[in-house]
Amino acid sequence: MTFFPDAQRFIQIGSLSITWYAILMISGVGVTFYFSLKEMKKCGYNIEVAEDLAIGCFLWGIVGARLWFCLFFDIGYYLENPIRFLQTYNGGLAIQGGLFAGALYGLYYAKKHKFDFIRLADCIVPNMLIAQAIGRWGNFINQEAHGSAVSEAYFNYFPEFIKNNMFINGTYYAPTFLYESVLNLIGFILIYFVIKKLNNKYHFMKRGDGIWFYLVWYGWSRFIVEGLRTDSLMFGPIRMAQLISVVFIVVGVLGYLGLFKKFIKTKQPVLLFDLDGTLLDTEPAILETYRHLFEKYRTVEEFDREKQLEVLGPPLAKMFPIYFPDKNTDDLIKEYREYNFKIHPEFVKPMNNCEELLKSCKEQGYKIGVVSTKFKDGVKLGLDLFNLTQYVDVVLGQDDVQHGKPNPEGIFKACTELGEGHDSCIYVGDSATDIFAAHNAGVYSIGYIFNEERSQKLKDSKPNVLIHDLIEIKEILKEDHPWTYNMM
Repeated sequence: MTFFPDAQRFIQIGSLSITWYAILMISGVGVTFYFSLKEMKKCGYNIEVAEDLAIGCFLWGIVGARLWFCLFFDIGYYLENPIRFLQTYNGGLAIQGGLFAGALYGLYYAKKHKFDFIRLADCIVPNMLIAQAIGRWGNFINQEAHGSAVSEAYFNYFPEFIKNNMFINGTYYAPTFLYESVLNLIGFILIYFVIKKLNNKYHFMKRGDGIWFYLVWYGWSRFIVEGLRTDSLMFGPIRMAQLISVVFIVVGVLGYLGLFKKFIKTKQPVLLFDLDGTLLDTEPAILETYRHLFEKYRTVEEFDREKQLEVLGPPLAKMFPIYFPDKNTDDLIKEYREYNFKIHPEFVKPMNNCEELLKSCKEQGYKIGVVSTKFKDGVKLGLDLFNLTQYVDVVLGQDDVQHGKPNPEGIFKACTELGEGHDSCIYVGDSATDIFAAHNAGVYSIGYIFNEERSQKLKDSKPNVLIHDLIEIKEILKEDHPWTYNMM
């Protein structure tokens, strides 16, 4: 095993070697993955999705980059001996071919898992600029992707190591790799750290804008730099990279102007509801059941208004250890449920306009689900009591998930059971816990103010919109925008 056997290779192990080009390329992918994962988490995608996409796009990107190079370099040469297609160690990868192949894999993956391709691409594509910026230094190591011959004085203001490595076979060449690397880095900083940060304040971006910004920036910068290179892939008399760059610029500008909007239609959102305090007014039943337990195991006087407000929303398993630390939580939950079910007909009623809203949405073809912290049989009991089950396509209770709210597992599982992704989804709830679950899933949230005493916490959780009557949702559904937390 030999480290640094020559300028191009990092390590030599027998007949196998790892080049600096490969290390830089993988490093670029790693940095892109880091920034993309941060964006994807904001949109509710988990790390498994990010890893699947990273591996798939990278592998297919390599295939696409190789085929693109072979196609426009000298396809006849490679067809004479097809094994040459595999000899990447002899050079020959074209980033634009890799971008197309990676995008096609991303499209396939999104369709397969019912994700929104444009939203996924928005999380990833702008970060490709940092990978491209790092990858160009692999060209520097290999002494390729350079410009025409220049004088030694050309490098007076360049670092010495760049000057030395651009001295090839007795001639100095312009370091066009560096120009493109710097421009890619500037583009990444502008999109990720400037434009996106400004958008967090002023909210001027829409879904797809990250892609359009990337295409325009990479398109014009690559067009300029490509004109200075001496090793361009040609399509007749045209530099292929410049032709594709023009296409990128045109697509990016048209996309930003919204001219593709009719081809990227806003999908009808999945409608998910909390149950207690959202579809059904179960507050009296909850308070009466807690009052019953306090009377039995503590004192009724201790169940003051502060505690009454505290118990509305959180699951029983969280509250019982606080109020009844000397009692077995599982036994208490069982006792709570038995008493609560018994008093349901007397103490529970549907929210105003609940059935009218559900019926209207069902008639318009919306897929409707209930995601609650109650056990499933309790949810169904309440829905059946008022004949609301007919409008609901899926019901998930606390016993259907491993992690309750604010973990987004229930929202994701409901979307899956409805045969949909979460990229167009609305979650309606009356507590901060509901809204945080929606935020964690990256979905659009509607905060329903039913109890004014609890409204401040709900407002502080920052739902996309607040309502005081469920019927207001009918007007909200008429809006035309992506149904996600960041409206993108």
